Amino acid sequence: MRAELPDALGQALDGFERHLRLERNRSEHTVSAYLGDLTLLLSALADSGHRDPRDLSLAALRSWLAGMHSAGAARSTIARRAAAARTFSAWAYGRGLLASDVAELLASPRPHRTIPAVLSSAEAAIAIERADGAEPLQLRDRLILELLYGTGIRVAELVGLDLADIDRHRRVVTVVGKGDKQRTVPFGLPADDGLQAWLDHGRPLWANEDSHSALLLGPRGRRLDQRAAREVVRRRTATATSEGVSPHGLRHSAATHLLDGGADLRAVQELLGHASLATTQIYTHVSVERLRTGFDRAHPRA
Repeated sequence: MRAELPDALGQALDGFERHLRLERNRSEHTVSAYLGDLTLLLSALADSGHRDPRDLSLAALRSWLAGMHSAGAARSTIARRAAAARTFSAWAYGRGLLASDVAELLASPRPHRTIPAVLSSAEAAIAIERADGAEPLQLRDRLILELLYGTGIRVAELVGLDLADIDRHRRVVTVVGKGDKQRTVPFGLPADDGLQAWLDHGRPLWANEDSHSALLLGPRGRRLDQRAAREVVRRRTATATSEGVSPHGLRHSAATHLLDGGADLRAVQELLGHASLATTQIYTHVSVERLRTGFDRAHPRA
């Protein structure tokens, strides 16, 4: 579909891609999502007889979104594509491809916000304890759970860790998050114990010339990938819950338990690496919901 765009529209899309990759330093996943959405938009523009980015208008954008709504597209999909259109419009206006930022006033439906599923602290403890053992696989799996739950880092940040990123003296880990932003996150004694066991009795048995400086390895000595880490978490947490949770579920759990324990929302924002406090605030909804449940169960006037 992208190859079939008129030259001017295709060149605009190519320029926007360079902007995302080189100037905004967005992840491959983000770039792919933006380009997919913008290809659909520009294809719709071309199908209506337009061949130049300057032909893009607020009316055309509204018609595009309305067509998706009529076709039964999810609110979250429409909201995401509207966000992509706004980003493209602002960029094109800044580059002189548009006479004005035509998407500045573009409205989109709010996606439904669902309260994330979390483990209780007891369930998290059960999942971690049941991963206990002396074999390399058990030592590695326990460390995965300890770090994800103990720090709240993302699974991509976890598997990207190198040995040099761990400071056991200060008990902190340095991760590279979205947009290549670096942050330092503390971890507790249980995670430190897990690190000690993995580094002494697990990693040396699997490490080879393919391991380089990766902290977490697979049995063949290569750096653990995200898919394998997700499967470890799902399988190990299934011992504590009926279906298990994802690595993001452990991240939710860590944030929720921090807030339940009295941590400042701003501090949790820094730990999680959220650019906006609004993103972090979803965890306050989880905590309030848990408080409400406890009230309903225990208060005599609930």
